[in-house]
Amino acid sequence: MTGHKGLLAITTALGLIAAPALAQSQGDWAFGFGLGWVNPKSDNGVLAGGAASVDDNTQLIITGEYFIVDNLGIELLVATPFEHDVTITGIGYAGTVKHLPPTLSLNYHFPTRTPFKPYLGLGVNYTTFFDEVSPLGVLSLDDSWGVAVQAGVDYMVSDRDALRLTARWIDINTDVFLNGAPIGTAEIDPVVVSLSYVRQF
Repeated sequence: MTGHKGLLAITTALGLIAAPALAQSQGDWAFGFGLGWVNPKSDNGVLAGGAASVDDNTQLIITGEYFIVDNLGIELLVATPFEHDVTITGIGYAGTVKHLPPTLSLNYHFPTRTPFKPYLGLGVNYTTFFDEVSPLGVLSLDDSWGVAVQAGVDYMVSDRDALRLTARWIDINTDVFLNGAPIGTAEIDPVVVSLSYVRQF
């Protein structure tokens, strides 16, 4: 029995040595670089009397996270400008818009003894629209504030490096104007799926 206990202790110790250091400690920083796919919901509201549709787009994303206590971090998401075509039933192509969606979140990372570390986040999104182009006239969209929620998982490839898969839902609604006159509200509310490389310092 004593031999079995000794073997178990040795095996456990070796497992802990071999496993990646998964805990994010207070004061740590984590930076991520990857691609984010913005997929707006299917029903994007009514514009100019017709059903609006906003297409998807993929861009580079960057995240920075600071751990205020162990396993709890404040994260800022930024990206290169996303670009979307807008179509309206009965009109067809109505324009193209670009936007930037910086998002600030509070994330809790679940401590595990495996290379997989899931996390959940809740935050606020600010989306600003620009470079609107339309064959119908002068198109403009108001900026948007909304809630953002996310779930993700890190797969640790070393004690400081991980591959991260994340799914976010962001509340994005914007009032739309054509030649200065309101034509409706675009309800974008996208799911954002991203794959990133994350380095912890």
